[in-house]
Amino acid sequence: MLRLLSSLLLVAFASGYGQPSSHPSSRVVNGEDAVPYSWPWQVSLQYEKNGSFHHTCGGSLIAPDWVVTAGHCISSSLTYQVVLGDYNLAVKEGPEQVIPINSGDLFVHPLWNRLCVACGNDIALIKLSRSAQLGDAVQLASLPPAGDILPNETPCYITGWGRLYTNGPLPDKLQRALLPVVDYEHCSKWNWWGSTVKKTMVCAGGDIRSGCNGDSGGPLNCPTDDGGWQVHGVTSFVSSFGCNTQRKPTVFTRVSAFIDWIEETIASH
Repeated sequence: MLRLLSSLLLVAFASGYGQPSSHPSSRVVNGEDAVPYSWPWQVSLQYEKNGSFHHTCGGSLIAPDWVVTAGHCISSSLTYQVVLGDYNLAVKEGPEQVIPINSGDLFVHPLWNRLCVACGNDIALIKLSRSAQLGDAVQLASLPPAGDILPNETPCYITGWGRLYTNGPLPDKLQRALLPVVDYEHCSKWNWWGSTVKKTMVCAGGDIRSGCNGDSGGPLNCPTDDGGWQVHGVTSFVSSFGCNTQRKPTVFTRVSAFIDWIEETIASH
């Protein structure tokens, strides 16, 4: 019933990750090209295959040398790099920073279980091998206070390079789509996600716009009262019936439920 949103899923499933119902693909559904560098904490997580690197997931830069992404995006058998300051993945535009990742610097939440996506804890931290250089195109994300819960219909945006529709093409340019929050009371109704959705998750969107494969690990960007943005979600899964399925909003790991783990992990490494 669940479709993880890593574009690596067929590779991942072969190595014991993901689910048979998952398919590789990648982009925000019914979104639009983002304004270049308007989401400067967005990163592209890329894996190495046959000597070149390929986008598999998004992520958010939360400290000069730390990125938050989804647990299901990480495989210990792969080599990764993170690209910061990118907009069009097909073109070298100038602001990009390509930073290698050491294999020992991947920290998946200890309670993440790849065989039980609905159990939650789909979150991971990546320590960069060198610090990001902050500037116009590369900035740190702000995270919400621990325990913060968004009201229903908060106007958040998903961003990513995921598929444009179920099994559709991958975009070159970063996409964004308005995904209003669906609160737990609504999202956990029996004819929505029911017991699949947990209180450590955030639902957003609906049957028009959604995340899709390749968006995994990327941010759910939500407005603050002072005109800024906070990353409230890490893109996790959609329905296996399709990326934009009625009453099956995109489901995110709720960042505010994991602030303590994030802070402890960073402090100890």
